[in-house]
Amino acid sequence: MSDFSKRWHEYLSKDVPEWVADLPVVDAHTHIGRVRWDEPPLTVTDLVEYMDEFGVDRSVLLPLESPEGTSHYLKTETVLEAAERHPDRVIPFCSVDPRMIFDEEGFRDVIESYVSNGAQGFGELKAGLPIDDDRMCLLYEICEKYDLPVLFHVDDVCCTDEIGLPNLERVVREYDVDFIMHAHGWWAHISADVRQSDLGSYPSRPVEPGGRCAELLAEYDNLYADLSMGSGFNAITRDESYGQQFLDTYQDSLLFGTDFLYPDQKFPQYGFFEQFDLDEQAWRNICHRNLDSILR
Repeated sequence: MSDFSKRWHEYLSKDVPEWVADLPVVDAHTHIGRVRWDEPPLTVTDLVEYMDEFGVDRSVLLPLESPEGTSHYLKTETVLEAAERHPDRVIPFCSVDPRMIFDEEGFRDVIESYVSNGAQGFGELKAGLPIDDDRMCLLYEICEKYDLPVLFHVDDVCCTDEIGLPNLERVVREYDVDFIMHAHGWWAHISADVRQSDLGSYPSRPVEPGGRCAELLAEYDNLYADLSMGSGFNAITRDESYGQQFLDTYQDSLLFGTDFLYPDQKFPQYGFFEQFDLDEQAWRNICHRNLDSILR
């Protein structure tokens, strides 16, 4: 069993403290539909049942509309319909693959129609393009106009960047948009010793302080990161001493999330509450306040 798998199972075995039930919790990263070929599809009923079981008040529901991102598309229309059925529980985001719209007016019309039907953010953006591609930049301009936060999936295939994330920094600096970071290519940069192979994997070596995640979160108040799935989990737990420091220092920029993908999925992120010693205000920031502050 790999070091990552051992930690995953260790965190799954932790009990969620009783005080967590009194916290407002928003899951910043969920899906429905069939995201993986080898797993059954999720329904919105499954999502609400998960929320009830774990004491989650609301969840951000993210469409997937790029071929690199999923085995089956999850359309924005499906997400908006789910939110209409459960308006107090589901926060709908919208998505368009930037390669599918060939002119600015058409792009704006599509996003405007989604916003008018309740979309509160854009993502999961998981297109196989450089993060600063012209088509991506047009998307950021439009999201800036409609005050939509953008959730990225960054790895060695989707929303790609160089080691050190120089193009991401240019995007974050140039556009007045709240950007939410997710996945391997972002979280590998919690450490200063990033290798090319880390951009699509879960490195297990101790964190070398001075990583770009810390530098960028400290520099830009429109940059956030979600703690979901293996990438966020691995970043915080691969070096628990540094993970404790990171959560405490950047509590104003982090979002609780799971990346719920299929029935019977397990969520090691709930082990964070027992493992890491943060005060109640810090947990409130991570669990709901930070996300609430950027939703349109």
